Amino acid sequence: MPNDLIKISGAVEKLIYQSSDSWYSVCDVCTDDDKSITVVGIMPYVSVGEGIEAEGEWVTNKDYGKQFKVSTYKKTLPKQKNSILRYLSSGAIRGVGAKIAQKIVSQYGEDSFNVIENHPEWLMQINGISRKKAYDISNDFKEKAQIRELMTFSCGAITVNLAIKFAKRWGRNALGVIKENPYLLCLDGNGISFKRADEIAFGFGIASNNAYRIESGIKYVMSVFASRDGHTHVSKETLIDATRKLLGVDEQEIVSVLDKKGGVDGVSQLLIKNVPSVVLNKLYFAEQNIAKRLIKLNKSAVSLGDGNVEYMIMELESRLGIKYAALQKKAIWESIINGVTIITGGPGTGKTTIVKALLQIFGKFGISCALCAPTGRASKRMSEATQSEAKTIHRLLEVTKGEYTDVERFNRDNSNPLDEDVVIVDESSMIDVSLMNALLMALKPGTRLILIGDTNQLPSVGEGNVLNDIIMSESFVTVCLNEIFRQASQSGIVVNAHKINRGEHPDLSEKYDDFFFIQKDDEQIPEYIADLCKNRLPKKYGITDGIQVIAPMKKGICGTQSLNFVLQKELNPSSIQRAEHTAGAERIFRVGDRVMQTKNNYEAEWHTENELLNSQGMGVFNGDVGKIEKIDKVDQIVLVDFLGKKIEYKLSSLDEIDLSYAVTVHKSQGSEYPIVIVPISYKCPPMLLTRNLIYTAITRAEKIVILIGDKTTFFKMIDNNLKQNRNTNLEYLLRSAFNEDN
Repeated sequence: MPNDLIKISGAVEKLIYQSSDSWYSVCDVCTDDDKSITVVGIMPYVSVGEGIEAEGEWVTNKDYGKQFKVSTYKKTLPKQKNSILRYLSSGAIRGVGAKIAQKIVSQYGEDSFNVIENHPEWLMQINGISRKKAYDISNDFKEKAQIRELMTFSCGAITVNLAIKFAKRWGRNALGVIKENPYLLCLDGNGISFKRADEIAFGFGIASNNAYRIESGIKYVMSVFASRDGHTHVSKETLIDATRKLLGVDEQEIVSVLDKKGGVDGVSQLLIKNVPSVVLNKLYFAEQNIAKRLIKLNKSAVSLGDGNVEYMIMELESRLGIKYAALQKKAIWESIINGVTIITGGPGTGKTTIVKALLQIFGKFGISCALCAPTGRASKRMSEATQSEAKTIHRLLEVTKGEYTDVERFNRDNSNPLDEDVVIVDESSMIDVSLMNALLMALKPGTRLILIGDTNQLPSVGEGNVLNDIIMSESFVTVCLNEIFRQASQSGIVVNAHKINRGEHPDLSEKYDDFFFIQKDDEQIPEYIADLCKNRLPKKYGITDGIQVIAPMKKGICGTQSLNFVLQKELNPSSIQRAEHTAGAERIFRVGDRVMQTKNNYEAEWHTENELLNSQGMGVFNGDVGKIEKIDKVDQIVLVDFLGKKIEYKLSSLDEIDLSYAVTVHKSQGSEYPIVIVPISYKCPPMLLTRNLIYTAITRAEKIVILIGDKTTFFKMIDNNLKQNRNTNLEYLLRSAFNEDN
């Protein structure tokens, strides 16, 4: 620690501001020599009434004057009865408000903290504290002490959720483990940048060419290529170049670590298509397993008899009074006689009609079916369309999470396969390599797999290009639906979506009841969208919750971040009647806000007040949309209602949800909304000006789509059919396996 840092100590008198995201705090401190100073910096969980010992420097803020900027600090709990009461009354401990604090201090005085930490059962002697609440108070007190230590050590780089995970994984030794290996912070999807982990490591004197630093850099770069770009492998040359830029070390030092005996843990070198390449082992083995299992499934399906199938289709047409189109009939036929079938098509091409027919025919044969989709909204839509239960793939596979890691575990696998004889998967273009591998592991031999999707939409957010690779391998029957049916042919959404898919410009002068383009400059778009959402659309269509803004980008005046701020202000403004909580400098959550879950959380407990649903369960998933029902500052929770399933979030764990008045096109995948509004900014980054992105956005609308913005940019998107290349190996593996079997 530099010698010129100043030391101060005192007691926190007033907490002026604290971000629950970055934990940047501003507080007034009464120093030991009885001076009042303003202290600023990263200070997790600092609370009124507690002592503070800090090192830092004096700075002058142009608006607020002289302040003490903290570099490092530690907290001490108050020892005097009045100070203890003040601390407990500040809301520092979840579940303890002013009244409960008064009772605890009255009963136990200066021994209050000892009782809370070591004898929670004694708290049950106080009126109003149940056994559960007593242990919740104690656990929160102890948890925050360790979390505070971890977050203080990392100067706020570790989030609350990550600190909790590390504390569970390594217990009281968590800080020691991280000090020994700071690069654990940026690996395994922990959410810390390599740069931040580097800064912490350098603080411990780790050299830039340290072998473990280089190995961690290699693994980090490979994980970025997978999560950001969707690659399951990259050329060795590409990996070395990217790692060199990240680490700032000589290329030969990277090669030495990569080529060392035993290699890099979790990474392998292979010759792929005659190019020296590097793979993440888990993804390479997943692609291999997908190829092998798909080929085996296709061979192991038991024949139902061609005559029986033909009769079933004819009988169904007669009973329902309909006539299936030729490609629909082919899709039904192939799905019944083959082990693996792929059905693709855009909106209005009859995919749902085919699923309904398959359910009827398989039911006649006494064959059980499971319906599933990658997201909650997609599975809900599938259920509504077919009048049959559909689940997310995660729920179908009975997903759990490791106690100490975010690695998904599935109770359904090759040792405990699914019972159903047919599995029908909708929105299959969204399935990444890891999820497809998990699904196939849970299918017993003889199971029929039917994949339904639209290959013209954006690819999966996760790694790989599974549906496209399966189709391109030409190893399985694929039926491409291209006929738009009568009712759909009258829809501007359907007609223009297909035009866009063919690279044609829609005639924007043509009048439709469900497809509108409104020319506006970027500066006019936010205000116009707010007026549509607040006034014009609810007045005309009687819809409020069914309006969704879907934007190509996050940043900028027409990005989701800016639009969420504007729409929250207009649709759910600040009011003394609506509690709110500030999470970071730029995020305010308010009762009544629409929010979206941004990551899978398998441990989240939900309950419902609907007698027709299960009363309780676990799990909330990336893309689930809900509404904030309650914000409780005393119990430090936010209650969110996800379509009847209610989940409590700690105020310190709001990094899992975000406002969802506006969402990105990527986040909208697998969902449909009654009314969709799409801002089209002429300042949109070139990488987002693509045909499949605007096509995906438009096809999220069930009834009405409104495009607002620049016509020239809209046409540029349609003209640009470039798709991001993903380095995958599945197509090659499928072709090889198929050729070996034939």
